[in-house]
Amino acid sequence: MREFLVEITTTVPEATDPAEVDRRRAAEAVRAAELAAAGNLVRLWRPVGELRSIGVWRAADEAELHEKVLGTLPLRPWMTPTVTPLESHPNDPARVDGSP
Repeated sequence: MREFLVEITTTVPEATDPAEVDRRRAAEAVRAAELAAAGNLVRLWRPVGELRSIGVWRAADEAELHEKVLGTLPLRPWMTPTVTPLESHPNDPARVDGSP
């Protein structure tokens, strides 16, 4: 699987019922755990004081990432993702491909 840096800004539409927001957030936590168990969600951070997340995600390609991974998130209709494909850097201390 390829890795992607994904920055997500979530904007809840005005006048959305708070119960709907709570329902989706709870479902989001469940789905995130499922995606982590499947190896699609590797790491996830939230910048302090922001309604934004930054994460490392995996999928076969960018189309699969959008359709079968991010597209399955309950908050996806309210999300604006920015996706950056990643590749290993030769100086990455965690490089696992065996290259020097």
